Amino acid sequence: MNQIIRKHVRNFCFLLITFATGLFYFCFYLVGITFGVSMSFTLVGIPILYYVLRSTETFLQHERIRTKVYTDISVRTLPTRSQEEGSLWERVKAEFLDEHNWRAILGLMLQFGIGMVSLICASLFYLTPIILLLSPVLYLLDVSSISLFGIENKTFNISLFFMLLGAVSLWIGAYLGNSLVKMIGRYTRRLVKDFARR
Repeated sequence: MNQIIRKHVRNFCFLLITFATGLFYFCFYLVGITFGVSMSFTLVGIPILYYVLRSTETFLQHERIRTKVYTDISVRTLPTRSQEEGSLWERVKAEFLDEHNWRAILGLMLQFGIGMVSLICASLFYLTPIILLLSPVLYLLDVSSISLFGIENKTFNISLFFMLLGAVSLWIGAYLGNSLVKMIGRYTRRLVKDFARR
């Protein structure tokens, strides 16, 4: 039982971290690439663009490790890329024209949408059932009124009904949350596999 609870807590944390990292990747690449391209006529923009484009390997390694730790889905290791020879402009051009690099960047930026879904599902699958389970306690303490589909927690009988509904939704939500975590883990595995083919 203790292991099952730990697994669901891990799934909840994974979904929240997916939202945070997805938001970070989206902002990082949107701002970094836009700023690097717009400042490329100066000496500042080219190195920024190069290091932003080169960061995909580091972020994919992070995603690979996070997926392995939280989901137990094995993801292949990424071979380290060798530093290209030539001037900075030639290296930026090579990174800019690399199709696998752009696929990885788009895949990481898409995690913002996946993260939004993860945040909504984490609150629906894990937080809402716990609040419903605590509805008799909240009713007795008169903390706040819970309303579900127009039914308010005004009597003790309704709070017991909410508690029963919370127990059922906790069981269903844990199953759906586990399925969502596995889908995100498979998405990461495919992203890493596609990038490793370069």
